[in-house]
Amino acid sequence: MNAPLILDLVGVFFFAVSGSLLAARKGFDLIGSLLLACLASLGGGVARDLIIDVEPVAFYNPLYLVPPLLAAVLVFFLFSHLEKVSTLLVLFDAGGLALFCIVGALKAIDQGLNPVAAVLLGVTTAVGGGLLRDVVANEVPQLFSGDLYALPAFLGATLAVSLEMLGLFNVVTGIAVAVLVFTLRLLAWRSGWKVPLAAQSRHFEPPHAG
Repeated sequence: MNAPLILDLVGVFFFAVSGSLLAARKGFDLIGSLLLACLASLGGGVARDLIIDVEPVAFYNPLYLVPPLLAAVLVFFLFSHLEKVSTLLVLFDAGGLALFCIVGALKAIDQGLNPVAAVLLGVTTAVGGGLLRDVVANEVPQLFSGDLYALPAFLGATLAVSLEMLGLFNVVTGIAVAVLVFTLRLLAWRSGWKVPLAAQSRHFEPPHAG
Protein backbone atom coordinates (compact mmCIF):
# COMPACT_ATOMS: atom_id res chain seq x y z
CA MET A 1 0.00 0.00 0.00
CA ASN A 2 1.55 3.32 -1.07
CA ALA A 3 1.91 6.43 1.07
CA PRO A 4 -0.59 8.64 -0.84
CA LEU A 5 -3.28 5.97 -0.45
CA ILE A 6 -2.59 5.69 3.28
CA LEU A 7 -2.78 9.48 3.71
CA ASP A 8 -5.99 9.57 1.71
CA LEU A 9 -7.61 6.81 3.79
CA VAL A 10 -6.57 8.47 7.05
CA GLY A 11 -8.09 11.73 5.82
CA VAL A 12 -11.26 9.86 4.84
CA PHE A 13 -11.47 8.41 8.35
CA PHE A 14 -11.00 11.80 10.03
CA PHE A 15 -13.75 13.42 7.99
CA ALA A 16 -15.98 10.35 8.41
CA VAL A 17 -15.71 10.62 12.20
CA SER A 18 -16.62 14.31 12.00
CA GLY A 19 -19.71 13.38 9.97
CA SER A 20 -20.81 10.66 12.38
CA LEU A 21 -20.21 12.92 15.40
CA LEU A 22 -22.37 15.62 13.88
CA ALA A 23 -25.06 13.03 13.07
CA ALA A 24 -25.01 11.83 16.69
CA ARG A 25 -25.23 15.39 18.01
CA LYS A 26 -28.21 16.07 15.73
CA GLY A 27 -29.99 12.87 16.82
CA PHE A 28 -29.73 11.02 13.49
CA ASP A 29 -30.14 7.24 13.35
CA LEU A 30 -27.32 4.84 12.41
CA ILE A 31 -28.11 5.01 8.68
CA GLY A 32 -28.07 8.79 8.84
CA SER A 33 -24.72 8.63 10.64
CA LEU A 34 -23.25 6.42 7.91
CA LEU A 35 -24.63 8.67 5.18
CA LEU A 36 -23.22 11.80 6.79
CA ALA A 37 -19.87 10.05 7.31
CA CYS A 38 -19.77 9.13 3.61
CA LEU A 39 -20.71 12.64 2.48
CA ALA A 40 -18.12 14.27 4.72
CA SER A 41 -15.30 11.88 3.87
CA LEU A 42 -15.85 11.15 0.19
CA GLY A 43 -17.66 14.21 -1.16
CA GLY A 44 -14.59 16.40 -1.67
CA GLY A 45 -12.60 13.67 -3.39
CA VAL A 46 -15.47 12.75 -5.70
CA ALA A 47 -15.92 16.40 -6.68
CA ARG A 48 -12.18 16.68 -7.39
CA ASP A 49 -12.10 13.54 -9.52
CA LEU A 50 -15.14 14.60 -11.54
CA ILE A 51 -13.57 18.00 -12.21
CA ILE A 52 -10.32 16.47 -13.49
CA ASP A 53 -12.31 13.89 -15.48
CA VAL A 54 -11.10 10.70 -13.83
CA GLU A 55 -13.18 7.91 -12.36
CA PRO A 56 -13.80 8.73 -8.69
CA VAL A 57 -11.59 6.42 -6.69
CA ALA A 58 -14.30 6.03 -4.04
CA PHE A 59 -16.50 4.28 -6.63
CA TYR A 60 -14.10 1.52 -7.61
CA ASN A 61 -11.86 0.97 -4.59
CA PRO A 62 -13.82 -0.74 -1.77
CA LEU A 63 -11.16 0.32 0.74
CA TYR A 64 -12.71 3.80 0.72
CA LEU A 65 -15.93 2.42 2.22
CA VAL A 66 -14.14 1.02 5.27
CA PRO A 67 -13.38 4.33 7.08
CA PRO A 68 -17.01 5.61 6.99
CA LEU A 69 -18.28 2.25 8.22
CA LEU A 70 -15.68 2.19 10.98
CA ALA A 71 -16.45 5.78 11.97
CA ALA A 72 -20.20 5.16 12.18
CA VAL A 73 -19.70 2.02 14.31
CA LEU A 74 -17.21 3.70 16.65
CA VAL A 75 -19.41 6.72 17.23
CA PHE A 76 -22.45 4.45 17.74
CA PHE A 77 -20.73 2.62 20.59
CA LEU A 78 -18.73 5.48 22.07
CA PHE A 79 -20.99 8.52 21.71
CA SER A 80 -22.60 8.18 25.15
CA HIS A 81 -19.14 8.17 26.73
CA LEU A 82 -17.77 11.10 24.77
CA GLU A 83 -17.56 14.55 26.27
CA LYS A 84 -17.07 17.81 24.42
CA VAL A 85 -18.35 16.39 21.13
CA SER A 86 -18.01 19.78 19.44
CA THR A 87 -14.30 19.84 20.25
CA LEU A 88 -13.79 16.34 18.88
CA LEU A 89 -15.70 17.26 15.74
CA VAL A 90 -13.40 20.22 15.11
CA LEU A 91 -10.28 18.11 15.81
CA PHE A 92 -11.23 15.39 13.34
CA ASP A 93 -12.42 17.93 10.79
CA ALA A 94 -9.10 19.78 11.06
CA GLY A 95 -7.20 16.53 10.57
CA GLY A 96 -9.14 15.72 7.42
CA LEU A 97 -8.70 19.27 6.15
CA ALA A 98 -4.93 19.09 6.67
CA LEU A 99 -4.54 15.81 4.79
CA PHE A 100 -7.03 16.37 1.99
CA CYS A 101 -5.66 19.76 0.89
CA ILE A 102 -2.33 18.00 0.27
CA VAL A 103 -3.64 14.80 -1.30
CA GLY A 104 -6.04 16.69 -3.58
CA ALA A 105 -3.39 19.11 -4.79
CA LEU A 106 -0.86 16.36 -5.49
CA LYS A 107 -3.39 14.29 -7.41
CA ALA A 108 -4.19 17.30 -9.58
CA ILE A 109 -0.48 17.82 -10.29
CA ASP A 110 -0.16 14.12 -11.11
CA GLN A 111 -2.95 14.51 -13.67
CA GLY A 112 -1.04 17.29 -15.42
CA LEU A 113 -2.91 20.33 -14.16
CA ASN A 114 -1.13 23.64 -13.71
CA PRO A 115 -0.09 24.73 -10.20
CA VAL A 116 -2.92 27.23 -9.73
CA ALA A 117 -5.57 24.69 -10.71
CA ALA A 118 -3.90 22.12 -8.45
CA VAL A 119 -4.11 24.45 -5.46
CA LEU A 120 -7.78 25.16 -6.13
CA LEU A 121 -8.54 21.45 -6.43
CA GLY A 122 -6.65 20.79 -3.23
CA VAL A 123 -8.90 23.28 -1.46
CA THR A 124 -11.98 21.77 -3.13
CA THR A 125 -11.00 18.34 -1.87
CA ALA A 126 -10.43 19.69 1.64
CA VAL A 127 -13.62 21.71 2.08
CA GLY A 128 -16.09 19.91 -0.21
CA GLY A 129 -16.99 17.07 2.11
CA GLY A 130 -17.44 19.31 5.14
CA LEU A 131 -19.67 21.60 3.10
CA LEU A 132 -21.93 18.70 2.09
CA ARG A 133 -21.97 17.39 5.67
CA ASP A 134 -23.07 20.71 7.14
CA VAL A 135 -25.71 21.42 4.49
CA VAL A 136 -27.33 17.99 4.85
CA ALA A 137 -27.28 18.30 8.65
CA ASN A 138 -28.92 21.74 8.40
CA GLU A 139 -25.91 23.50 9.89
CA VAL A 140 -24.36 26.76 8.73
CA PRO A 141 -21.36 25.48 6.73
CA GLN A 142 -18.06 26.30 8.42
CA LEU A 143 -16.85 27.44 5.01
CA PHE A 144 -19.32 30.35 5.08
CA SER A 145 -19.60 31.04 8.82
CA GLY A 146 -16.64 33.42 9.01
CA ASP A 147 -14.32 30.83 10.58
CA LEU A 148 -10.76 30.62 9.31
CA TYR A 149 -11.48 27.38 7.46
CA ALA A 150 -10.60 27.59 3.77
CA LEU A 151 -7.48 29.73 4.29
CA PRO A 152 -5.48 26.99 6.08
CA ALA A 153 -6.41 24.65 3.23
CA PHE A 154 -5.21 27.23 0.69
CA LEU A 155 -1.93 27.51 2.56
CA GLY A 156 -1.47 23.75 2.75
CA ALA A 157 -2.31 23.17 -0.91
CA THR A 158 0.00 26.00 -1.99
CA LEU A 159 2.90 24.66 0.08
CA ALA A 160 2.34 21.10 -1.17
CA VAL A 161 2.28 22.19 -4.81
CA SER A 162 5.35 24.42 -4.35
CA LEU A 163 7.32 21.64 -2.69
CA GLU A 164 6.29 19.18 -5.40
CA MET A 165 7.29 21.57 -8.19
CA LEU A 166 10.68 22.12 -6.52
CA GLY A 167 11.21 18.40 -6.06
CA LEU A 168 11.23 18.78 -2.27
CA PHE A 169 7.98 17.03 -1.38
CA ASN A 170 8.50 13.87 0.65
CA VAL A 171 7.09 12.18 3.74
CA VAL A 172 8.82 14.59 6.11
CA THR A 173 7.84 17.78 4.31
CA GLY A 174 4.32 16.45 3.72
CA ILE A 175 3.84 15.76 7.43
CA ALA A 176 5.21 19.21 8.25
CA VAL A 177 2.67 20.86 5.94
CA ALA A 178 -0.18 18.79 7.39
CA VAL A 179 0.82 19.68 10.95
CA LEU A 180 1.01 23.36 10.01
CA VAL A 181 -2.49 23.34 8.49
CA PHE A 182 -3.90 21.37 11.43
CA THR A 183 -2.32 23.74 13.96
CA LEU A 184 -3.44 26.87 12.14
CA ARG A 185 -7.01 25.61 11.92
CA LEU A 186 -7.10 24.77 15.63
CA LEU A 187 -5.49 28.08 16.62
CA ALA A 188 -8.06 29.94 14.54
CA TRP A 189 -10.88 28.00 16.21
CA ARG A 190 -9.55 28.41 19.75
CA SER A 191 -8.71 32.08 19.27
CA GLY A 192 -11.88 32.98 17.40
CA TRP A 193 -10.08 34.29 14.33
CA LYS A 194 -12.58 35.27 11.67
CA VAL A 195 -12.60 36.13 8.00
CA PRO A 196 -14.03 39.63 7.36
CA LEU A 197 -17.73 39.67 6.52
CA ALA A 198 -18.97 40.39 3.01
CA ALA A 199 -20.38 43.71 4.26
CA GLN A 200 -18.90 45.95 6.94
CA SER A 201 -22.11 46.16 8.94
CA ARG A 202 -23.60 43.04 10.51
CA HIS A 203 -27.01 44.67 10.12
CA PHE A 204 -26.74 45.25 6.40
CA GLU A 205 -30.07 44.92 4.65
CA PRO A 206 -30.56 44.76 0.89
CA PRO A 207 -32.52 47.65 -0.67
CA HIS A 208 -36.29 47.13 -0.81
CA ALA A 209 -37.85 46.71 -4.22
CA GLY A 210 -39.98 49.56 -5.41
